[in-house]
Amino acid sequence: MSPTPASTLSTVDLRTSPGRRARSAVARWMFLLAAAATVLVSALIIWTVASEAWTFISQVVFDKLTDIGWFPRRGLFDLSTLLVNSAQISVIAMAVAVPSGFGSAIYLSEYAHPRVRRVMKPTLELLASVPSVVLGVFAISFITPSLLSQFWSEINFFNKLAAGIAVGLLVIPLIASIAEDALRAVPASLREASAGLGARRITTSIRVVLPAAMSGLMAATIVGFSRAIGETMVVTIASGGGDTSLFNLSLFESGGTITSAMASLGLGTDQVAGNDLAFQSLYFLGALLFVITLGLNMIGDQIVRRLREKY
Repeated sequence: MSPTPASTLSTVDLRTSPGRRARSAVARWMFLLAAAATVLVSALIIWTVASEAWTFISQVVFDKLTDIGWFPRRGLFDLSTLLVNSAQISVIAMAVAVPSGFGSAIYLSEYAHPRVRRVMKPTLELLASVPSVVLGVFAISFITPSLLSQFWSEINFFNKLAAGIAVGLLVIPLIASIAEDALRAVPASLREASAGLGARRITTSIRVVLPAAMSGLMAATIVGFSRAIGETMVVTIASGGGDTSLFNLSLFESGGTITSAMASLGLGTDQVAGNDLAFQSLYFLGALLFVITLGLNMIGDQIVRRLREKY
């Protein structure tokens, strides 16, 4: 007796129901609109900033960009004042954050017991949840009067040194988290090979693990520097520059940065009465900060590509 042939399925049998196709189409269009909205908002932000920045660039007198300081209501827009102050505070922040962040990452990756790591890493990252305005107040209420004034009696109550230290405290969790992930991504076989050759743990960490994770460590440094140069509330409160600042190189004096000047100018058009280009300078600073951070990210990407190791 021959076997009964199996029933065949046609394309009609495999077709989904109309209701299911309609729901899939609705979901697809919803996700497409959500993605298009993000692109549209980004394009509008860039257009607004670029157009107002061009208004400032096309109308400002070049001599006003190299004057005694940043006084937008008086028509004095010395860019070197804000750039130098931003660079000084960012460098101080990195001098605080990089050693502490890398040291924390090395301990968590190479030395800490798993139980200790499960407690310490969330605790370290909890520092990132502290509002920046709190760190700004901490700088003027503790760092300057209780620490810095003990070594330098002539230091200003609002100063760039305290602002840099506070920003460094803010950046530590970011650098430590990225660096720790990079260190833990190094294959364990490299550590085992180093230990098999008789190297101590500290030697393995410094001579083997760190070079192998150099691309990740550089990425953490670049991201931390971008975060430091873009910080607003800490420098606005601690450095005391606001929207006006006289050019000076002393870390013990107050000084405005790109972000603090933007925060002060952005309070409202009634706050920038005076020179016609004062409010437009806000957008110019925003475009300048965008270019700086974009350049840092591009440089960091090239450095990471060059230093990346494949295992």
